[in-house]
Amino acid sequence: MAIDLENKNIYLPRLFRIMEIIPETSDIKTFRLDLEGENSSHLPGQFAELFVPGVGEAPISITSSPTQKGILEFSIKRTGLVTSAIHRLNSNDRLGIRGPYGNTFPISDLTGQNLLFIAGGIGLAPLRSLINYVLDTEKRNQFKKVIILYGARSPQDLVFKWELKKWQMRDDITFLLTVDRGDDQWKSTVGLVPNVLKENIQVNPLEWKSIICGPPIMIKFTIKALLEMGFQPPDIITTLEMRMKCGLGKCGRCNIGPYYVCKDGPVFTYQQLQNIPEEY
Repeated sequence: MAIDLENKNIYLPRLFRIMEIIPETSDIKTFRLDLEGENSSHLPGQFAELFVPGVGEAPISITSSPTQKGILEFSIKRTGLVTSAIHRLNSNDRLGIRGPYGNTFPISDLTGQNLLFIAGGIGLAPLRSLINYVLDTEKRNQFKKVIILYGARSPQDLVFKWELKKWQMRDDITFLLTVDRGDDQWKSTVGLVPNVLKENIQVNPLEWKSIICGPPIMIKFTIKALLEMGFQPPDIITTLEMRMKCGLGKCGRCNIGPYYVCKDGPVFTYQQLQNIPEEY
């Protein structure tokens, strides 16, 4: 029986078949799930709770765009008990999901704007949902110029390599790729994301929106670089996903200042984050 994600209770756990598993790095895999002919109701920026029966559950960003019909994709880094159990699953196994949860990227505010995407490492996963939404054939003319800056610690730590090549070939966007440390085969830019941002991207900050995600230290210094370039706090958007657990605002693990990340976020503007403790 087909499962209608658009009408089902988002609090009800369901099991979906794994269509494909794509190895990204030594400890990251992308899982593509079959929605059995139905479409997801999620919007870019939301997350779901993934679970393995008998093991537990973990909040994971939805990395696929809602314009991709009939599938959901999650890129998962092996870090603990639940994510290790998910990594042991095979194609045609079933993975549990409840959701989607959280707020979304402010698509209405981004429509008609120039967009600067900045991602580091696995931080590209939540941004990828919005990037592919913007780049979708039916959506692209709703947005102006698009710049994507993506970096990782090394060439081996880059995710979605199969998709990065497609972005590099597009003539309607500017795509910049960098690593902290190159190797003998690396022919592209070497440098930390905030430094590459300041050295290579020259835009009028009052005419652009910036959407960023990555490790906390990368987010901190990238926001600093954007402010130095003249970006205003309301025009800097990020997504915070550290310490989330239940996804419902009940366990309190994701509480930062006045916010519960899982309910009030995970998407925030820098203006919202300016007055909260620097623990994020």
